[in-house]
Amino acid sequence: MAGAGGSRDPEEDPKRDSQNEEFFMRWIKKSCVLLVMLGVQLAFAQTETATRKPDVIFVPTPHEVVEQMLKLAKVGPNDVVYDLGCGDGRLVVAAAKQFGARKAVGIDIDPERIEESTRSVKEAGVGDRVTIRQEDLFEADIREASVVTLYLLHSLNMKLRPKLWKDLKPGSRIVSQTFDMGDWKPDQEIEVEGRRVYLWTVPATPPSGQ
Repeated sequence: MAGAGGSRDPEEDPKRDSQNEEFFMRWIKKSCVLLVMLGVQLAFAQTETATRKPDVIFVPTPHEVVEQMLKLAKVGPNDVVYDLGCGDGRLVVAAAKQFGARKAVGIDIDPERIEESTRSVKEAGVGDRVTIRQEDLFEADIREASVVTLYLLHSLNMKLRPKLWKDLKPGSRIVSQTFDMGDWKPDQEIEVEGRRVYLWTVPATPPSGQ
């Protein structure tokens, strides 16, 4: 019997090497196919999100209204503020810079708005506390939010309402400009520059019918 450094069997080793090489090549081919399929799926998902049209056109919120929305929600250093449909990012910038929010996240599906809001965050110097994400607001993870701000449409507020109840913790505040949420009555309602601003606080138990 050959030792550890013994000679190779001239008949068996070439056959074994050929089988190993064939197995390795099959494994490589299967791995490549799986990687290609995964890449196609990811590209399709990204394209689908990026190409879906925004639900509303972008209309900037006046800075005074932004300030009063954040005041109404009593935003402070312990808050995590999410702006769903962040537009040019002015609200999340104000939440961090003027109100000292611990974290602010702007979500928008429009790549132009993402570019604009990212630039606003950089210019304001609040990039350490403000994040901009290109996502569908109906699918975004908002569970960490203590404050959610909206300027959408009544129909979109109603569509979003079940998600707000499901994802947000009791005590979280929701502020909407102009549009209410139907039979979910606000805790407070004010008028700023001719615009209605509504505040809700998420209770431990949603009202009947929610």
